[in-house]
Amino acid sequence: MSDATLNSVTQDPGDFAVQIADQIKTFIVAVTEVSKVDEPEEAVPVLLLQVSQLLLAGGRLGAYEDVLPDERYEPDLGAEPDADGLRERFAVLLEPIDVYSEVFDPYEPRKAPVPHRISDDLADLVTDLGHGLAHYDAERTAEALWWWQFSYFSNWGSTASAALRALQSLVAHIRLGQPLEELDGLDTDQDPGEEDLAEEAGRVMLEEIAGPLGLRPVK
Repeated sequence: MSDATLNSVTQDPGDFAVQIADQIKTFIVAVTEVSKVDEPEEAVPVLLLQVSQLLLAGGRLGAYEDVLPDERYEPDLGAEPDADGLRERFAVLLEPIDVYSEVFDPYEPRKAPVPHRISDDLADLVTDLGHGLAHYDAERTAEALWWWQFSYFSNWGSTASAALRALQSLVAHIRLGQPLEELDGLDTDQDPGEEDLAEEAGRVMLEEIAGPLGLRPVK
């Protein structure tokens, strides 16, 4: 293992926290701004970049030594920031491509893919990361690092990884000129017995995504 690699996992906690906080602040600001654009083709490449960079911070947290908070119980942060507005803006912006399929845990055998939404993922990421940022801004560095590391393993790491796969797949389809296969019945709000409606929704989704993202629907 190189000295640079060793330094990255045993770095001074104060310096490490500054770097992680900077990456997280950059992600939150960038994603908030992207949610305000008008077309999905403007948003998807930037989101791909931002989620990729966020996962670099996550990888560093995962490789870093275990962080313990200064206090046994987490201090009260007050009301959590409301990410519903961000969620709703992305749901509208990404409507033709928001829903995707994901395997929750690749090490659990015979688990069927489940539907996810990119808009939910992004809002959840901002909420999780913002919680730790509140500790950091209150100068509770150890608490912030502990939360970011713990929630990376328990929630936001897998959320960001799933969103990245969806975004990378979209960009790959665009750059390689490959049409998306029909998203047969993939709907997070679908009730059992609505297969016919879901199939029609899948066809409509393909037609809507083809124009904005430069793809051709499957015939």
